[in-house]
Amino acid sequence: MKLQRIDGLDIFRGFAILAMMIYHFTYDLNHFHIVSLHMNQTLEFRIIRYIIVSMFLLSVGMSLALVHKEKLKWSSIRKRIFTLGLASLTVTITTYMMFPHSWVYFGILHFILIASLITISLLKFPKVLQLFVVLIAVGTLTKTLHMHGLYAELQIPLSLPTHTEDLLPLFPWIAVVFIGAIIVHYGLHKTIFTSRIFNTSSKFQQILKKMGQHSLLIYLIHQPIIFGAFELYFMITK
Repeated sequence: MKLQRIDGLDIFRGFAILAMMIYHFTYDLNHFHIVSLHMNQTLEFRIIRYIIVSMFLLSVGMSLALVHKEKLKWSSIRKRIFTLGLASLTVTITTYMMFPHSWVYFGILHFILIASLITISLLKFPKVLQLFVVLIAVGTLTKTLHMHGLYAELQIPLSLPTHTEDLLPLFPWIAVVFIGAIIVHYGLHKTIFTSRIFNTSSKFQQILKKMGQHSLLIYLIHQPIIFGAFELYFMITK
């Protein structure tokens, strides 16, 4: 039996992908010196990025819990591994060609692949998920749980760049995926997605719904299109 999609979740994911496109457009404006912004250092931009990433990861956790609510669907798991694995490899190769000194080796897609497998293995243990969320939160706040040491150790043997265009560490972000799964376990998503903001009657919400349904494809192609358009513009106007 095919799982029925939840329109509200697709719209929620659509909001996230639209916000990410706007963020990346702003990033490209800054990259090509059309505007002057310190996006990685400015608190406001960092908060915006954290909100966008959190929306994506919450939707990942909720989607996993919904798909595998009754039992683990191995065909879905295999498809997810293949799709995300191929997409992650594409991002790594593309960024290596575009940014050879700051290519992406563990960006959001790499993260989602690993986090998905971990979360799937724990879906039947919601209390364990809650415990891990608390432990990760405490470890993050006390600065005792992080990935800095591992990345530092792997930089030389794996020839990883000292700076990367996108890095999403497993801790603390996997806790957000866990929270998404917990939301579905307790049925809170039903309350969230009956809110008026997730009503699918308006044209804009219908567009967001479609964007949410094709978020991976949009994520993969939007930045090369925007970046390429800027490159073409400057080539023509030189």
